[in-house]
Amino acid sequence: MSTHAAVVSVAIRAPLDVIQIPTVKPGDGEVLVKVQWTASTPLDLHQNDGSLLVNHPQVLGSGIAGIVVELGLQVKNLKVGDQVFGFGWREQKEKAHQELATVPEYLLGKIPANSTPQEAVTLPNNFVTVFHAVTTDLELPLPWPRPSSAPEHANDPILIWGGSSSVGQYALQILRYYGYTNLLATASKTHHEALKAYGAREVFDYRDPEISSKLLEAAGGEIPFVLDCIGSKNGSIIPISKFAKKRAKVAVLLPVIIKDASETEAPEYGMSVEDSANWAEGVVSRGVRTHFYLKNGLFKDKLQSEIMPTLLAEGIVRPNKYRIIEGKTLKERAQGAIDALRRKEVSGERLVWRISE
Repeated sequence: MSTHAAVVSVAIRAPLDVIQIPTVKPGDGEVLVKVQWTASTPLDLHQNDGSLLVNHPQVLGSGIAGIVVELGLQVKNLKVGDQVFGFGWREQKEKAHQELATVPEYLLGKIPANSTPQEAVTLPNNFVTVFHAVTTDLELPLPWPRPSSAPEHANDPILIWGGSSSVGQYALQILRYYGYTNLLATASKTHHEALKAYGAREVFDYRDPEISSKLLEAAGGEIPFVLDCIGSKNGSIIPISKFAKKRAKVAVLLPVIIKDASETEAPEYGMSVEDSANWAEGVVSRGVRTHFYLKNGLFKDKLQSEIMPTLLAEGIVRPNKYRIIEGKTLKERAQGAIDALRRKEVSGERLVWRISE
């Protein structure tokens, strides 16, 4: 059996390694993708430093940009040579941090002509997270195709905590496209103007000691929908619990970060949003589990293959800003990206790096 190189986490907080793993021939409805670019996510750090949902050695990564090199049977919409991007996570053969990935075609979209692979790879995992969190956890509709009429909660306040995060940026753009007009966000001051351009009506500094009162004043007294893109127990969840009132829906990206990873200390995580704060009676708080988005039949069939490339091609969503992580070898690039995440060097951008030529 042929093999290819893959980046793996080998032990908790250990340096990454590159090993040879079997190349899986594509089956029915699958394609083999030569992975050219990827974008690191906080989950890579959670898995390497916190062993979150990991069995070592484990191939990392979920964001793919590359070229189709082989087709399985019954592939309908892709052909050899197509430039594609997508979010694959379920098993080793789909992971992004490897030279060749075997992926169902419904997890891939064609990169539109107005985007480079480096730009496109900033979308998939976080674009999917927004659609899943908004529809499943906040219970706000995002139908496809988009209807011409305004949604029921078009004018209700929706708060994006962590608006400059990748998920936050896409949430603002997607909600604006669907007609939600009363969007609030938190971020450091350097990102305020950019987030207003993405659709935020007002943006607040999350460090402001009066942020609770200012948010409630801007919202008219209540914030019925909150998307927490940070998931920090002390940094976002507890602050949100201070102003979330009865009937509010709060969706928090998992895991709950109890203690951040650092160069000297291991992280600590939790998985219960409900137990992470003293929520007011009647507040519905939920942890976002993006990996279950395929339960939605429409999203399974169209979210990555049609909706994502369409919104990118039409300029409805703009790719995240990104920084290329350089290195002479695959291992150096992978390690450089995870080290930058650990040092908290990332703000308002993605770390993008090359897998193969």
